[in-house]
Amino acid sequence: MNWIAWTILIFLVADFLLHLAADRLNLNALSDEIPKPFQHICNAERYRQAQRYLRTNTRFGQIAAAADLLVLLGFWFGGGFALVDAWTRSFGWGSLATGLAFIGVLAGLKALVDQPFSLYATFVIEARFGFNKTSPAVWIKDRIKALLLALGFGIPLLAGVLAFFQYAGSNAWLWCWALVTLFMIVVQFIAPTWIMPLFNRFEPLETGELKDAIMAYARAIDFSLDKIYVMDGSKRSSKSNAFFTGFGRHRRIVLFDTLIGGHTTDELVAVLAHEMGHYRMQHILKMMVLGILQTGMLLFLMSLFIDTPALAEAFYVEQPSVHAGLVFFGLLYAPVDFFLGMIGHGLSRRHEFAADRFAVTTTGKTRPMVEALKKLSLNNLSNLSPHPLYVFLNYSHPPVLQRIAAIESGGRRTEVGSRRTED
Repeated sequence: MNWIAWTILIFLVADFLLHLAADRLNLNALSDEIPKPFQHICNAERYRQAQRYLRTNTRFGQIAAAADLLVLLGFWFGGGFALVDAWTRSFGWGSLATGLAFIGVLAGLKALVDQPFSLYATFVIEARFGFNKTSPAVWIKDRIKALLLALGFGIPLLAGVLAFFQYAGSNAWLWCWALVTLFMIVVQFIAPTWIMPLFNRFEPLETGELKDAIMAYARAIDFSLDKIYVMDGSKRSSKSNAFFTGFGRHRRIVLFDTLIGGHTTDELVAVLAHEMGHYRMQHILKMMVLGILQTGMLLFLMSLFIDTPALAEAFYVEQPSVHAGLVFFGLLYAPVDFFLGMIGHGLSRRHEFAADRFAVTTTGKTRPMVEALKKLSLNNLSNLSPHPLYVFLNYSHPPVLQRIAAIESGGRRTEVGSRRTED
């Protein structure tokens, strides 16, 4: 084993142990006492159910992570990468076809390992806690559609990356960066109107009190809004949410159908105000730019290692190649990606606080946003008291109690400063 192999191995084990420790701290942070903000709407049984859901998912996640690590290490040290590389080379295809085959075989093997865990999570755990609404037929169709999309979009993109690194010399990473950036931008524009409807039905929100209230709010903040869509989230799960996606005339504000029935009009307006806040403050654009910059750094570093003999040697592959280097560097890059992910999570949590403030300030009401967050947390059986380390490692949104405290604190300041905030 060379230094690259040791670096990857140490990080893989350390990352697993760190998340294992965070899981333990998270479970130890559970309390029998219902947090004060939830005492008026959450009974003891519902609170215990949320904790059972957390414990079940934590144990299952640990088993899945351990299995994933053991399979990877077994495949690695059992010479699996070398066998796949030799097999795909044996067909005598060109370098691009060989590279696509090599990566395709590895992706297929990874999918085979992951599918049993996905099935169990969906049809056992989610069903046990009353969330799963997915039928086996829908589950299978989703996988087929996802596979076709991966082939349709992934093969040309991957072929372009392989070709640039194979033939474009020292500037290959710049050409790859331009290609991947273009791909990311195009997907942002076409996803709302072309990709997402392949999986869910999107219907314009019907005329009525809710639509009138939303449109009135949009006009009040000078937000151009043509349609609000309702997505059939109940087709797969009873969990509820809302989101903003796309840019320009392709942008969509979407409400899950499971969200509408459980919230008042004011609460739904507050939820959508939060989503409009993300757009108005350019959070979506900022995160996309951050992703593009991270991709550029990844590709630049990859260009330094991709055809290094030591990288192939670390995985017992005799002949260095672009396609093998692409896969192996992904593992070597994992420590960098880990720390960048922490930065991304932290920025995302700040964005959520800012969007909450936007919703409260522009609607002039504190209570609807607070009550909406409470109901969403209870409906989704969220952990109300996560450990800070677990939040730091895993949460893209702040814990609900922190969000409520920030909203109520900001709401009081707004009320004193402008006399606009109402409960």
